[in-house]
Amino acid sequence: MNIKSEKDIIRVIKEDEWMMELLKAAKLLNLPDWWICAGFVRSIIWDVLHGYKERTLLKDIDVIYFDPTNMEEDLEKELEEQLKNMVPNIPWSVKNQARMHVINNLPPYTSSVDGIANFPETVTALGVKLDSQDNVILAAPHGIKDVIHLEVRPTPIFLTTERLRVVYEERVRKKDWISTWTKLKVFHSLKEEFLGEKPHDKESY
Repeated sequence: MNIKSEKDIIRVIKEDEWMMELLKAAKLLNLPDWWICAGFVRSIIWDVLHGYKERTLLKDIDVIYFDPTNMEEDLEKELEEQLKNMVPNIPWSVKNQARMHVINNLPPYTSSVDGIANFPETVTALGVKLDSQDNVILAAPHGIKDVIHLEVRPTPIFLTTERLRVVYEERVRKKDWISTWTKLKVFHSLKEEFLGEKPHDKESY
């Protein structure tokens, strides 16, 4: 199967019973501006483009929301427990994007999608949710060109300072996605230089 458009991505997710089950569980929390993001979306795209019959295991299922009125981490843990009760044996992670800008010392985010846009890689800057009719909604603030062309690049904010460049480069080296998805090209910057394709231990995000 090939993926060439946002409609193709939405179709793949809609036809995946496991992904839809998790999306429906997250929807039940009724969180403001909620999404499931990052590897949940990116990995299924890369699995399909590599022709894998079995999904790549994810370290986390990243549920995000935006609520500047309550930024307590304890609430996030409570929400994770609610999700675990609904769908056990899933590595749920819940984070309020109203506080997550502090991780990389960035300006406060204005929404969940703003938070997604400031993830380190364009291929990770993806989110999905369900609307009131359970239609799949895709957020791709930097587009889908990089993810469907199997090219890992930094988001614009991570090119603005040397410190953020280092964060990006250390992260992609640690994740070592190329050992799982061997067709990837992992770029140091938006130029035509990319990391070598030597396989190492598997890890996903």
